Amino acid sequence: MLVPVKSFHAAKRRLADWLTPEDRERLARLMAERVLAAAAPLPAFVACDDERVAEWAEAHGAHVSWGPGLGLNGAIDHGVDTISGKGIDHVVIAHGDLPLATTLADLARPGHVVLVPDRRRDGTNVLSRPTHLTIRAEYGAGSFARHLAAALASGAPVSVRRDARLAIDVDTIADCRHPDVAPLLKVAGIVA
Repeated sequence: MLVPVKSFHAAKRRLADWLTPEDRERLARLMAERVLAAAAPLPAFVACDDERVAEWAEAHGAHVSWGPGLGLNGAIDHGVDTISGKGIDHVVIAHGDLPLATTLADLARPGHVVLVPDRRRDGTNVLSRPTHLTIRAEYGAGSFARHLAAALASGAPVSVRRDARLAIDVDTIADCRHPDVAPLLKVAGIVA
């Protein structure tokens, strides 16, 4: 499992008009913790370039894939290379902002590429693939179409999994107010 995690204090800046810096940091930690928990029993790696995130990852039993200055896509590609170098032949890449993630291990299908799009079918919330395949990270607007094209070109069997829980990521205040997300935030003391 590879989870890219931004610096907690810089996370979710798009929500700055609605959430305090402290709430944004709590939100980022809450979601990242849920994703790491959903990774079990797979070994988890956190791709980051922030010392506090690295300490947090280690405290949560994850390995750190340190990639300063690489940006999101570079950090993910570096993380996949790191994981492959440890003899692991499959990786599940899940973003750290999936508040409803409960299990991710079942997405690891040996020899297969599995994509889970966001609910708008624009972004790629989870990408599971053999580490030997060359499917570069192409995150950002429209990433699902790019990842799907690269997966199909790889020659490996490809499936797209529609998963209502994994399709929800948090990018906007509307995402925070989603009927399945809002109660989690309220329990954490975050009012959106």
